[in-house]
Amino acid sequence: MPRPERAPLSPAAALIAALTAASPAVAEVPLSAIDWLSQSVSTPAPSGKVKAPSDAGAAPQGGWLPGTITASPLGSDNTAAPGLVPADRAGLKSDFWGTTPSKDLARQLGEIRSDTLPAIQGLAESILVSEFTPVADRDPTRAIFLARIDKLSEFGALDPALSMLEELPQPTPAEFQRWFDIALLVGQEDRACAAMAKAPQIAPTLTARVFCLARLGDWPAAALTLRAGTGLGQIDKAEGDLTARFLDPELFEGEPPLVPPSHPSPLVFRMFEGIGEPIPTTTLSLAFAQSDLRSNTGWKTRLDAGERLARTGAIPPNRLLGLYTEQKPAASGGVWDRAAAVQALEAAITRKDKAAIGTTMQAAWAALAEKRLEVPFARLFGRPLANAGLSGADDRLALRIGLLSDEGAEIAAGRLAVAPPPAIAKASLPVGTGRPAPAPLDRDSQFLAALAASAPLPAPPANPVAQAVSAAFTGPPVPDARFTPLLSGNQTGAAVLKALALLSASAAGDQRDTCAALTALRAAGLDTPARRIALELLILDQRL
Repeated sequence: MPRPERAPLSPAAALIAALTAASPAVAEVPLSAIDWLSQSVSTPAPSGKVKAPSDAGAAPQGGWLPGTITASPLGSDNTAAPGLVPADRAGLKSDFWGTTPSKDLARQLGEIRSDTLPAIQGLAESILVSEFTPVADRDPTRAIFLARIDKLSEFGALDPALSMLEELPQPTPAEFQRWFDIALLVGQEDRACAAMAKAPQIAPTLTARVFCLARLGDWPAAALTLRAGTGLGQIDKAEGDLTARFLDPELFEGEPPLVPPSHPSPLVFRMFEGIGEPIPTTTLSLAFAQSDLRSNTGWKTRLDAGERLARTGAIPPNRLLGLYTEQKPAASGGVWDRAAAVQALEAAITRKDKAAIGTTMQAAWAALAEKRLEVPFARLFGRPLANAGLSGADDRLALRIGLLSDEGAEIAAGRLAVAPPPAIAKASLPVGTGRPAPAPLDRDSQFLAALAASAPLPAPPANPVAQAVSAAFTGPPVPDARFTPLLSGNQTGAAVLKALALLSASAAGDQRDTCAALTALRAAGLDTPARRIALELLILDQRL
């Protein structure tokens, strides 16, 4: 009830107050299989029971896609689901999916781990965003496309996922659901609501409709829809209470804050933010961290989100560097120490102070390794550290950092004094050109450099992973019985995904799997990604 001193309630507020007092308790809906995926638009509102009073025509001009958004029935011929990069540009075959059943490929895509090596994630993301010819069975339920969008979202890579969804000429309800959720997380809720108003055949649940009616300015219709939906049990008590506060927060002034759910949908997440009770993202799925990168968020919050997203490649290393160097740390410990270490290294490189470069490099590498950020670090500093002319232990570490960078093959070729591969030679000259001869490499460094440069491998160190890597990259690739039927049967995609799963699990397991998986990648024409994965296995997992 409103306090006596307040002005009379508006009709919308009065409806909300009545609704709040009478909201029935409803059992909590089971969580989606993937945490980021909202239940807010997963089940269309039953036809004829509740209709939003005035959502037609409420959307501004220019929605999600040109023209009218329509739902394609399952089985329609829209199997050439878009990608963002031509397959050949990513080093993949255009008929990558081949003859493998779409449901099997979707399952394999769903099993890609997000807690694996960056090179494995990098190859996985190339697969997720590439444009391939349709799978042989035409993927009648669009399972492959949905699995790709879900995995990108799990990695926190919302921008490419959103771009792929926006390429669809006729999204299904399941595809619209994902677009709606991602749009909420990247701050494009007005576009999401405009698109929803233009697509009545992709009917959202009532909570989403109430939210969008409010965003489009039709507050009375939003209140009426909320009241009706709650009375019919189509909006549960928790979401009803939250939505009521979202529509008229002043009505609940002085009330205790709501208890946020442990697994909020993007819609619930944005409504909590709208009532001034934002939910911290640190314990939520990585997709939610994207919302913390907005400029109106505090620096520490953006730093924490940037580190989480950089670890999976969801943001480029330069963006992480921009966050680290945005200000001078005002405290110590945790992310402040990492920011200070990166700033100190950057300053030492700018001054060309060898002693300081060595000291600050060691400190920054150790600090970022605690958060598994070695590869973003290497992509930022690998080249300048390779050119710094360090010696001893500093040179040994600088080489490993350089090998993990995008210029790793070139850096390795310069240290081995061998000609780099033609594609690398076109890019730039070897690192050693015009410089004093680099220090001789120790046995481990020589093996790593030869691997990176595609040079003949010397005898491997006495390390099981190094020996497995040596076997995989010595001679032509001959896949074992687990991969031969797939590679010879036009099932390259299934073979590559199987290899990535084996590599994610093999670091602490049977190194025969490591050898077999790397060999299979080479046989599939993915020698360069296989070498990057092998280097990370040795440098990051084995600290060779």
